[in-house]
Amino acid sequence: MNFKRSTTSMALALLALSLISVTSIQQDVFAQTMGMSISATAAKGSDTILVSGHTASKTTDITFRVTSPSGNNVVNIAQESPDENGNFAKEFKVGPTWTENGFYKITAMQGVRQNSLYTMSIHVEINNGMTAKTSVTESNLETGIFKPRNYAAENKGLEIQAEALPGSTEIVITGNTDRVSQDVTLTVTAPNGNIVSVGQISPSMNGEFTKTIITGGPLWIQDGFYTVTAKQNETPEYTKTVQVEIKEGAVIPEFGTIAVMILAVAIISIIAVSAKSRLSIMPRY
Repeated sequence: MNFKRSTTSMALALLALSLISVTSIQQDVFAQTMGMSISATAAKGSDTILVSGHTASKTTDITFRVTSPSGNNVVNIAQESPDENGNFAKEFKVGPTWTENGFYKITAMQGVRQNSLYTMSIHVEINNGMTAKTSVTESNLETGIFKPRNYAAENKGLEIQAEALPGSTEIVITGNTDRVSQDVTLTVTAPNGNIVSVGQISPSMNGEFTKTIITGGPLWIQDGFYTVTAKQNETPEYTKTVQVEIKEGAVIPEFGTIAVMILAVAIISIIAVSAKSRLSIMPRY
């Protein structure tokens, strides 16, 4: 009797395990169908932005919202239905409500949850009513079983460094970014807050970029720390700064590790020479 009960219990346990396994497999198969990708393209000096993409949800309309750089104004709202393959495209015209200069945020959303997998955002730079050269893509689609992606950890962002020789009038800015299709804007701000230099540079295919900034002249008359800001959009990952101290229009040397080593070697040499000289002049008996 006990053996029969044990056999029955084992059979029930195996049945339950099978049901759990089937449910897990079904969830994995369903999870493969989730996600969205969007791209934005625009020519330099144009007033047209083309937003296109792909979604796994082919039956739900996509709502677009365009927000100004300050985040205070919604300048455009639109809706588009994906085709039978899940592809979609929407064209936006820069209009009279696009009065701010900077990076406009274009959000594509499916469903009502703002932070769901069906919400993606990209940024497009607008200056004086005209677009900057733009080709950006954001996606959380994956082949195979879908796994949520942590974009904050995945995107490396932008990094910069400043190099200059003591007394030089040239500052070399080097850096790298994982957004190779978007120009980097470099802005130099004086200690009093005045902007003394603005420029743009296109990253290479490996994300690296270099820009030489010439100091001196009437805009560089204030002594102190000048701030160099590199920016691709308004997010912290793509906005970085570095400071360089300027005096009388030239770079002030930093008292860094190399300088300390040179000073240490010089002091040791002086002590050694002094000790040797002292020994050589001592009278001999």
